[in-house]
Amino acid sequence: MTNDQFGSPATATYTIGTPANLSAPCAGQNAETIQAVDPAANAVYDAWIGCRGIGFAGSADGGATFGAPVTLPGSVGQKGGRSWDPAITVAPDGTVYVAFMVARSGLTYPVVDVSTDHGATFRTAGAITPPDASNWGDRDFIAAGPDGTLYLTWDYGPSAAAVTFVCSPSGSCAFATGDVNAVLQKSTDGGRTWSPMTHISPGYPNSGADSAPVVVEPDGSLDVLYQGYVVTDIPTDDLTVAHTYATRSTDGGASWSPPVRIGADAGTMNNSEWWIDGSEALGPDGTLYATWDTQGPDSDTGWLAYSRDHGSTWSAPVRVPADTLDVPHIMQVVAGPPGTAYVGWLSSSDPRGYAQYLRTFSTTRGWLSAPVQVSRDFGTGTVWPGDTFGLSALSPTRLVLAWGSAVAPTASTDSIWAATVRVALP
Repeated sequence: MTNDQFGSPATATYTIGTPANLSAPCAGQNAETIQAVDPAANAVYDAWIGCRGIGFAGSADGGATFGAPVTLPGSVGQKGGRSWDPAITVAPDGTVYVAFMVARSGLTYPVVDVSTDHGATFRTAGAITPPDASNWGDRDFIAAGPDGTLYLTWDYGPSAAAVTFVCSPSGSCAFATGDVNAVLQKSTDGGRTWSPMTHISPGYPNSGADSAPVVVEPDGSLDVLYQGYVVTDIPTDDLTVAHTYATRSTDGGASWSPPVRIGADAGTMNNSEWWIDGSEALGPDGTLYATWDTQGPDSDTGWLAYSRDHGSTWSAPVRVPADTLDVPHIMQVVAGPPGTAYVGWLSSSDPRGYAQYLRTFSTTRGWLSAPVQVSRDFGTGTVWPGDTFGLSALSPTRLVLAWGSAVAPTASTDSIWAATVRVALP
């Protein structure tokens, strides 16, 4: 298998539904959606930054239609009028949990809302109290285990004053310096109370780690993918270039295996990459999939790798988008049938602006199609679409995607769009 297979015959085909505007009733900017599904209920749930705080919309018919968006409790009036970085999961009993970051009284931390009626109503379950005054916190991820235990990872630093930023005029911000770390906490009572944090990335408080999605295996083991920067000049903690690492816990997050670097020959991430980098998915056969993107002097490349031994070793990286233009390639992956992964990316690689793309990969056959465009319209390339998008599988061949994009006639602000995709595999 080679890293480039764009000339291979397209054998998977796609039936793409008409994109729907989920956020239409919410005025102003709506961006950075994230998504979860409940296949047993044929339900799709999206949360995003917007609707005066964190917006939410649900679908009870597999993404064909969505209810009116609502603003989640506890999300209004934070960080300049908005909360940020939503994360979402569905527990085995159908309970929906949405986490998001807030800043209050000099502290930054995640809040967790809960719905026990399939997203019809929400209440705040609880919040995490940081152990340090004037702390720094960012990007949270949440996942539910088979027994209903909630696992939440987030970026944490003891001192907000130590973190400095590199901000994009048409994106969000990356970190130039700081005591940034990937940490985990868990809850066994539906998010009301949370365990003390454990450190996923070694070297706390100078580990240089952020953005740590967590996957729970059927036996309760935890798999985490994170972005780890090379840290120099401690205690200033200059963040230089980053690599993608995988680590695993078999004791509920109390301890973590030595991190394994993925795609060592694929390049590095720079400290001006403003989007959320790194996505991980677990296939029904136990295969782990990871996506990320790297930056060269004048390029940006999206990658996929997989592991058949719980993250101990990984395949050679496979290039995903056809282009390597110096623009964002915001990557996500979700598992399909055994040995199959669906990879999506949101990118402004087309001169017309941002679009949502998708293609299918087989661990035995390579790429099963060329990239296809899921979005019908292009979003303005100079308007921030958010740092993430949604990609979920309701069945092995039925997908739902959601993304932010500034499309005419309101091309100065983003809306949240969603579309269904049915995949016919060879």
